Amino acid sequence: MTPDHRIDALQQMMLIRAHEEAAAALQGAGKAGGTCTAVGQEASAVGVVMALTADDQILTNHRSIGHLLARGADPRRTMAEIMGRQDGYCGGKSGSLHISARELGVVLTSTIVGGELGLATGVALSRKMLGQPGIVACFFGDGAACEGRFHESLNLAAVWELPVLYVCENNHWQAFVHRRETMLVESISARAPVYGIEGSSVDGNEVEAVHEAARAAVAYIRETGRPYLLETVTYRRRGHYEPDDQSYVDPQELAHWRQRDPILLLKHKLQSDGLLDAAAQQRMELRVRRRIEEAVGFAEASPYPSLDALTTDVYA
Repeated sequence: MTPDHRIDALQQMMLIRAHEEAAAALQGAGKAGGTCTAVGQEASAVGVVMALTADDQILTNHRSIGHLLARGADPRRTMAEIMGRQDGYCGGKSGSLHISARELGVVLTSTIVGGELGLATGVALSRKMLGQPGIVACFFGDGAACEGRFHESLNLAAVWELPVLYVCENNHWQAFVHRRETMLVESISARAPVYGIEGSSVDGNEVEAVHEAARAAVAYIRETGRPYLLETVTYRRRGHYEPDDQSYVDPQELAHWRQRDPILLLKHKLQSDGLLDAAAQQRMELRVRRRIEEAVGFAEASPYPSLDALTTDVYA
């Protein structure tokens, strides 16, 4: 990553964090519906999405705002969607959990655990049959890696030689259950050879490491047309949904991962490399805060969908 890319990555991660914290606060104030945040996982979203091109498509899960914003989504429209307003990406009908944005190449957001895995495989099959350029990036969690659809999807993608980048954001939590209660293997990417495909694991809180691994994976897929399994090892810092007191979380484990905050890690690196001083950081924080304030104001000013929109966009 060039110095400009590193600065841009930091600002994107800060915007994602601020957006999710604002959405959680709006829900707490009764101004928005339920939301699931990915606080602590920002480096995974930014590092991978920065390795994609405009021809590529994305399918993601219920912790999707990071992927959308990293892809270039307008925070005003994502905030409006979360608040159920008509100026949102889906006209206020999706909330935070089902956003899609065709113009950004974001095919869908699935709340069915592992649901996006089978759909991404189908999208990749379609693209291959139609001879379309680009690859399909599919984001899912370690919980989805315990679903049968994970095994079926990767096996079919391998057999049919489909251009899919499967990105397992291993955040250690499957709703309220720690991943160590559901799997004995330490690495999810270690399953890749079973399907005859390539795979790797990377520190999901180091955005530069994620980006390097994603670039290598994407290059491999473009060259071979075959799928790749990338595991980004990170941590879900907030609860399964908002609000969640996280009473089931080991305080020491949570404290450990707070020290490995992906935003702080990149800030420290940029500071040590002479690329970010206190004044530049303050300006960046101010820009992010203003964008989120503008997004909330835009969303609050946006009207709710009219009653006659109730039955539109139901069938295609």
